Amino acid sequence: MLIVAIALLITIGIALAISADAGALFGLTQGETAQAIPLIVIGTLIASALIARRQRWGQVVTNLVIWVAIAGVLMLGYAYRYELSNIGQRIMGELQPGAALVDPSTGNVRITRTFGGSFHVSADINGTEIPMIFDTGASAVVLTAKDAAGAGFAPDTLRYTIPVQTANGTGYAAPVTLEEITIGNITRSNIRAFVVQDGALDTSLLGMTFLETLSRYTVSRNALEMHD
Repeated sequence: MLIVAIALLITIGIALAISADAGALFGLTQGETAQAIPLIVIGTLIASALIARRQRWGQVVTNLVIWVAIAGVLMLGYAYRYELSNIGQRIMGELQPGAALVDPSTGNVRITRTFGGSFHVSADINGTEIPMIFDTGASAVVLTAKDAAGAGFAPDTLRYTIPVQTANGTGYAAPVTLEEITIGNITRSNIRAFVVQDGALDTSLLGMTFLETLSRYTVSRNALEMHD
């Protein structure tokens, strides 16, 4: 039971070390929290000495080394939390191309390029998740007929009066206004868009009527980054 108590003391010390806010739970300021950490460690060593008669010193030292190593790893992880978070974001981006990942250090939205070379973007339009392709050549956001229906636009309300040129040839588009479009942590309202006739496009396009609302966007070899 004493070993458990020691482990508990060290765990509390680790919690205080990796979170300055944890001290507030005990009514401590940030400075007092920092001062409390070595006191907890010293108390742990004293407690270990008290049970040395019941256990071999080798076992006591082994337990201490293990817990100190755990504390060191956690403190190192906390010190480099932003770097580790960015690495995690990059890994998730590679595993999930098109997922809008928010960089915790900058707040920017990052999207990884797909194997095909384009940027597939998962956008939320009027509460519906819609896959899109980043396209600076599109003067506006363009939805397929299927995606438009999913976003709440009834087919019988659309008026295809605007001639457009798509990858599948010349067609007509219906002007609409998107109540809301969200990508990652970036949300825009009342975005002008077009709905093309069925079969005119395979995938909806994230065009300039959304992109021009951003402060900027950057494209690197492997990633698209949007700045709110």
